Amino acid sequence: MSKLEEIRERFQNDHFATDAAGIVIDSAEPGKAVCSLTLEDKHMNENHVPMGGAIFTLADFTCAIAANGYSEKPTVSQQVSITFLAPAKGKRLIGEAACLRSGRTTAFYAADIRDELGTYVAHATVNAYVIR
Repeated sequence: MSKLEEIRERFQNDHFATDAAGIVIDSAEPGKAVCSLTLEDKHMNENHVPMGGAIFTLADFTCAIAANGYSEKPTVSQQVSITFLAPAKGKRLIGEAACLRSGRTTAFYAADIRDELGTYVAHATVNAYVIR
């Protein structure tokens, strides 16, 4: 089993992200991850664009994979800030997260959310707590 398959298997228990939202882990390496979400009616708001909560969930989960995929130390979100930049125009959202700084007990991650057409949908930052 590849490391990516191991990570996917481990995170399949994150039922809200994987089952309810339908997020898929596309790639992972230490401190980085790419996850995606195929948009469905359940992700849309009344204006027929992806709901902020769906975008937030993708950003948060992608950071979780970047933080925990290769780590022995569980890392959890402590504070998250997201800025919504534009409505998605495509049918799929792609989240890319990277660790900007990791210390003994805290870490800082950033996630960019785009659609498959290249529309820059949102930018999130995560202050994380590293459980020792």
